[in-house]
Amino acid sequence: MIDPHYPLVDLHRHLDGNIRPQTIWALAQQHGLALPADDLAGLIPHIQITDNAPDLMSFLAKVDFGVTMLKDYDAVHRVAYENIEDLKRAGIDYAELRFSPHFMARSHGLAMEGVIEAVADAVRSGCRALGVKAQLIGILSRTFGPDHCHAELQACLSHRDKLVAIDLAGDELGQPGALFDDHFLIARDAGFHITAHAGEAGGAENVWHAIKTLGAERIGHGVKAKDDPALLAYMAKHRIAFETCLTSNVQTTTVADIAQHPAKQFLAAGVPVTLNTDDPAVEGIELRHEYEVMAEQAGLTQEECRRIQRHGVASAFLSESERQALIAAKAAG
Repeated sequence: MIDPHYPLVDLHRHLDGNIRPQTIWALAQQHGLALPADDLAGLIPHIQITDNAPDLMSFLAKVDFGVTMLKDYDAVHRVAYENIEDLKRAGIDYAELRFSPHFMARSHGLAMEGVIEAVADAVRSGCRALGVKAQLIGILSRTFGPDHCHAELQACLSHRDKLVAIDLAGDELGQPGALFDDHFLIARDAGFHITAHAGEAGGAENVWHAIKTLGAERIGHGVKAKDDPALLAYMAKHRIAFETCLTSNVQTTTVADIAQHPAKQFLAAGVPVTLNTDDPAVEGIELRHEYEVMAEQAGLTQEECRRIQRHGVASAFLSESERQALIAAKAAG
């Protein structure tokens, strides 16, 4: 299903949702931090989805164990560098790694600015050493409310040169997008690209708000957009892409069954669809699994998967020269 001569990209990949089980275990031992298990095997059910979660927030609780191990900036650096190693191992040519500075800092009172610095340094070093290209997206974690998100945005603004975009993620139902209108006005004025989680736990109206008010150029998940043909037509006309995460949508019970996933419907409506991992360590998957296993179960043909792969490159937050360089480098082998 993957075209080996074209770049493979992952545009919706949470760096703080991709902490290796072995690293969680090692950091707990290093810093004397409590874990709910006596060995690595016993830890897995607490940090990885072994059965579908009843809802989005239950799924996100699995991510918490990893970030509570981030005792210091060295731990943050390690996790970020390992994310680049994972991209290399997975054969991913370009990724946009998103993370919430507040979420990563909060357990042990780290400074959000220090978290951003550690992540950016690790990603820069890893990309240079391993020959992978990646950029960073700063998340405003709506779960913690508008005030925390304002502080998070200020931390991102203080490191504008290290981040390509701002995202809104977290509790879509409990913290509606309208609470963050001012945050995204500031982010857009600062020149950030905008993406937003919407239509995952909430309805199509949240996708409209993300596009029309927050200024989203891409939509994370967006599954509920299937209920609004006018929305799909608008997204197709304006080339606003879905960051589709098949395994995640099943595991969060956003879709009841993979065969019911609307990715094929979105493609038929002319909307750019990209295929991504979301939180690979929590899900226990990698991007190749999405293309080679889940896409077929979602009813996607090989030709549609090739189209999706191209949408990923076209929808990346890259300059046109960077995009063409990425394509040329892959073609050259």
